Amino acid sequence: MDERYVFKILMLGDAGVGKTCLLQRFVENRFTGNYKCTVGVDSKIRTVEISGHKVKLQIWDTAGEERYRSMMSSYYRHVQGIILVFDTTRRRSYQNVDYWLKEIDKHAATNVRILLVGNKCDAFQGRQVCQQSAAIYAESLGVTYVEASAVTGANVERLFANLAVSIFDTHVERNRPGTVFPAEDKNAVTLKQGTGIRDFCC
Repeated sequence: MDERYVFKILMLGDAGVGKTCLLQRFVENRFTGNYKCTVGVDSKIRTVEISGHKVKLQIWDTAGEERYRSMMSSYYRHVQGIILVFDTTRRRSYQNVDYWLKEIDKHAATNVRILLVGNKCDAFQGRQVCQQSAAIYAESLGVTYVEASAVTGANVERLFANLAVSIFDTHVERNRPGTVFPAEDKNAVTLKQGTGIRDFCC
C-alpha cells in the first residue's frame, strides 16, 4: 500500500507533564526517565495503518514553558489533531488546560480533533486530579479523555490510535462522497510498533 495521507499532530501542555516521554514511548517504545525540557519544538514520525490505508503521523512535541509560547502560533497551521496533556499528579497543569484550549481556539482550525490526556496515571499515591472529574470535564468540552502512563506504556498506543482514527474519519472519509466502509472496518487501526492498544490503568 502506498502512503497516501500525512496527519500533522501537535502535542500541547505545561512543561514537565510528559509530552516528550509519551511521544518517545509511542515512536520508540521506550522510557528513559531522564527529564530534559523541550526547547522550542521537536518532531517524530510514525506510520500507522487505518482501514487499509497507510497514514504517516507527523507529531510535533512543543515546549510548555512560558518563554517559548509566543513562538508557538505558527505551529498550529495545518494541524489536524492536538494531544493536550496534563499531569495527574500536578493539579496546576490540569487547571492550565483552560489556557491551552484558548490558544487552540485562537490559532487552530475549527475542525481540529482534540484529545485530552492525563499522563502519569501509574502514580496512584501522588494523584491530584480525579479521573471522573477529568472525564466529565472532557465530556463537557466534547472531546475524548484518556489516562496514560509513559512509564508503563499503558494506553499510549490507544491514545494515538484514537486520535488518528478520529482525524481519518473527520478529514478523509467525510470529505470523500460515496465512500462506505463495513461497520466492523470503519474504525479499524493497525499500529506497526508496540504491543497494541491497552485498557485504562486507573
